[in-house]
Amino acid sequence: MRFKLVRYFTFASLGMFVLMALALAWIERQQGEFFKTSQSEQGTFFQTVQETFTKQQEEAARRDLLAIHESGNVNLTRLFSNALWQRDFAPFVAKAQAIDVGRCRAIADVPGKDGKTIQTDEKKSCFADVGLKLREFKEFKDLDAKVFDSMKKSTVFKIKVFDMRGITIYSSEHKQMGEDKNTNAGWKGAALEGKPKSELTHRDTFSAFEGVVENRDLIASYLPVMTPGTDQIVGVFEVYSDVTPFLAQIKQSADKTRKTATENQTKVDSAATLNQAKVEESSNQGLAIVLAMLAILFASLYAIVRRADRIIDQQDQEREQTQQQLALAEKMASLGQMVAGVAHQLNTPIAFSHNNISMARDAVKTLELPLKVARLFAKLVKSTDGDKVTLNVAHAREQVASINEVDTDLTMLTEMLGDTLNGIEQMRELVENLRDFTRLDRSKVTSFDLNKGLHNVTYIAKSVIPTRVQVIENYSPLPAIDCNPSQLNQVFLNLINNAAQAIPEEGTVTVTSSVENERIRIDITDTGSGIPEHILPLIFDNFYTTKPAGQGTGLGLPIAKTIVAEHGGEIKVASSVGKGTTFTVYLPTLPMAA
Repeated sequence: MRFKLVRYFTFASLGMFVLMALALAWIERQQGEFFKTSQSEQGTFFQTVQETFTKQQEEAARRDLLAIHESGNVNLTRLFSNALWQRDFAPFVAKAQAIDVGRCRAIADVPGKDGKTIQTDEKKSCFADVGLKLREFKEFKDLDAKVFDSMKKSTVFKIKVFDMRGITIYSSEHKQMGEDKNTNAGWKGAALEGKPKSELTHRDTFSAFEGVVENRDLIASYLPVMTPGTDQIVGVFEVYSDVTPFLAQIKQSADKTRKTATENQTKVDSAATLNQAKVEESSNQGLAIVLAMLAILFASLYAIVRRADRIIDQQDQEREQTQQQLALAEKMASLGQMVAGVAHQLNTPIAFSHNNISMARDAVKTLELPLKVARLFAKLVKSTDGDKVTLNVAHAREQVASINEVDTDLTMLTEMLGDTLNGIEQMRELVENLRDFTRLDRSKVTSFDLNKGLHNVTYIAKSVIPTRVQVIENYSPLPAIDCNPSQLNQVFLNLINNAAQAIPEEGTVTVTSSVENERIRIDITDTGSGIPEHILPLIFDNFYTTKPAGQGTGLGLPIAKTIVAEHGGEIKVASSVGKGTTFTVYLPTLPMAA
């Protein structure tokens, strides 16, 4: 079967190009998705950075606000302590130390719902009694008035004063006086470490100097009070400052920053969308260009393959013509070898037929006189009328007596003519077999009796091979097959001739036919010298021959193998040096492909 180059190239290349196009489209899509993801991640990162920056800015503003107010509260506490501590608070604190709080602290706390300990009502009541005693001091009203007078119209909303025991000895919110704050972290930091502690809190309601206020942001500062000129801590101030306006301003600035960040993020998203569209457009254009280039490449390769296919077709036709010419030359060479044998076989019957015919011609001449007598006798008989009969008979006897005796043997003449006919029949049979061998067209496929063909080939081959080689025919019944008889005749003639030439002295060539595994098997076995093992792989190569120059073309076996292959069969060889060789031809019983 001829290899369909254009069809297979078209299917294979289109398949590969489609796969490549799909791969490129997938890659372009992945790149687009990657760019989109990168843009999204960049936008998210930018948004996170903006939010982080805004949050950090707001926290920094809160820290700065806390630090500034803590510093102000420290200065305010110093001024306050300088103005009131020595003259007013110190005596009041000293007097408060006389109140025993040990019995209150001795009352055990109880665990609360959150796991922390809380004061019992009894303990709270005990400390409330302490506060009541503090408010009953005669110095309290005057001290409280001075504190309110000093702090009004300032940002300070509340003041508490703790002694070194942690007891609230004064609070602008009087009901908080007497409370124990010795566990408070702010008090500990100020009283024990001597460091200011501040925190920012929000109160929904708060008792201030000017009354109860709502929704306020406050800074609570715990500030150590030291004896002037020394580092001795004598008490702790807790000052609450209102920073609601400042926090509102910070919040407003943060909102503006967030708004700006949101606007910037919107711009970034818009730019990312625009860039994504440009990237997708560029990717589509690139993909279109690549696909166009692939199409041009396919068209170019297709044109090249089409041209190559035409060249291959032309070369295949030329090769087939050359092969046919070589096969014809090989056949003519075989026919040339047969000419001498055919001439020899024809010369013998022609010679004795010629001699017999010559002798028969001479014999026929001797019959001329008896025929004349017979004619004369016939005339005499016809003219007999009464008395003249005796005279005519006597005259006839005289005429017959004058005829020479003829030695012609009619039996021998008949045998000579029979031999002549046998010779002519031999020549006719030889010519008939030769005609059957050569007359069929090489390209004609027909139903054929292979045994009959083998018999014709064997008969022709006997005229060529030496008489010392005996050809044995051993045929089994075979089904008729569709084949080219002329081509197969050439194959078998070549194999039989080769087998005979491989026998140096006396020997036999056996031609056997049989059916094996639904295939026809033809074996041509000789008792010759065999084929050496190193030569066996080369015998089907073109122009390879072991015969002397001028006696072999090296095309017989290659042509035979090609013809058998074209019939859908195969040819095998088995050889043993010194014992002989067997060529086996397998042919299918199925119809030959068109």
